Amino acid sequence: MGRQVLASLRGRGHEVHAVSRNPAEVGDRAVEWHAIDLLDQGATEALVQRVAPTHLVHLAWCSEHGVYWESPENEHWLAAGVSLLEDFVAAGGRRAVLAGTCAEYDWSCAEAPLSETATPLAPRGAYGRAKDSLRREVEALGARSGLRFAWARLFFLFGPAEHPDRLVASVARAVLSGQTADCTEGRQVRDYLPSTEVAEAIVAVLESGVSGAINLGSGVPISVRELIELVGAAAGGEERLRFGAIPFRADEPLRIVADVDRLAREVGWRPRRTLEQAVVETVEWWRERAPA
Repeated sequence: MGRQVLASLRGRGHEVHAVSRNPAEVGDRAVEWHAIDLLDQGATEALVQRVAPTHLVHLAWCSEHGVYWESPENEHWLAAGVSLLEDFVAAGGRRAVLAGTCAEYDWSCAEAPLSETATPLAPRGAYGRAKDSLRREVEALGARSGLRFAWARLFFLFGPAEHPDRLVASVARAVLSGQTADCTEGRQVRDYLPSTEVAEAIVAVLESGVSGAINLGSGVPISVRELIELVGAAAGGEERLRFGAIPFRADEPLRIVADVDRLAREVGWRPRRTLEQAVVETVEWWRERAPA
């Protein structure tokens, strides 16, 4: 997500300072990079004091595929997030957007679109609990300090440069290499949005006056099977899709879709591209990097 948000911020004329443990690996020279570890609270405090940013987009978290749901690092990132926001307020920061997750919601209520105001919360796993705890800490900080912040609840993403084992990337890579792509039956219905579109939505929220939790999704339900079929068609190998080869997890809800009324009505943001267009672009990104 980070690199897409940087591109969106630059495109809208913002002066951008970005943080990475190793900026050389990112290779983006159009922003001012700072090589620190956000888990190092002393280094983070010193950087925030030096830069004195007016706005903050906080996306960093542990995200290792297949690990982050129950990783003990979630607690470290919770503490680091609280410290970062306190430093930001102390340095005169005025507006912040932080990345939340749809896993904060009670998924047993997911037959209807998940709503910021109507759906109860029941965070799932260490990841969901830590994100929800950070939201509550930032709400309390905002009440004390007057910080204006928005909590962007992300749903299901895909796009170029994502982890190769995530759904769209793994299917594209398998088909492009001439292998079969093992999948579940694909009956799950989800809310998918390309990472480039999510980045645009995050920047739109940052520039808006919206506060509190806001869903960042498409609001359009699509079955996992339909999405995989789009990937297979774009990669030219629909016959290599093996539906039902992976069992469906019993604890996985059949439907998770965002209510995006607030995003559309209060921020005025809607996706500019269709899901089909984004799938083709993502598959082409992997095609260019497929082994010869």
